[in-house]
Amino acid sequence: MDVERYVSGERLERRVAELAEIGGLPNGGMHRLPFTKEDGVARELFRRWLTDLGLRVWVDGGGNVIGRREGTDPDAPAVMSGSHLDTQPSGGRFDGIAGVLCALEAVEAMAEAGFRHRHPIEVVDWAAEEAAGRFDTGKPGSSAMLGQLTDKELAVRCRITGET
Repeated sequence: MDVERYVSGERLERRVAELAEIGGLPNGGMHRLPFTKEDGVARELFRRWLTDLGLRVWVDGGGNVIGRREGTDPDAPAVMSGSHLDTQPSGGRFDGIAGVLCALEAVEAMAEAGFRHRHPIEVVDWAAEEAAGRFDTGKPGSSAMLGQLTDKELAVRCRITGET
């Protein structure tokens, strides 16, 4: 099946532009620190895109936003793709979002093409991937999914605000 003809550069550009409005800086950089208002707005927009596509959407215990498109084999392990929507204090426009948006676009193209895949596909926004210097625990979202953090460690405290 010719899925690649359903990939839309225009849709990708539109989504990049929408995310650039959230935490955009005058110099063209981005400022969406983990678990800030800007990060929350970006994550909510991502959840809306996943829901609009008909994916099952949830936030796991590590704060990762995941959207799942079922495959033909309910017992097959999921294939996961994505990245992060948060940024460094003055991150690049495509830092992280390229992986999230390309994974989303691939799933959307498959859906539009009517392509059925054996394995479920999960599109993920890893929580707080740009947490270095802000939290005591680096990359808590992906570390939690891998079982590398306890519940106590997941209650990370922000070094800047003192919030958990």
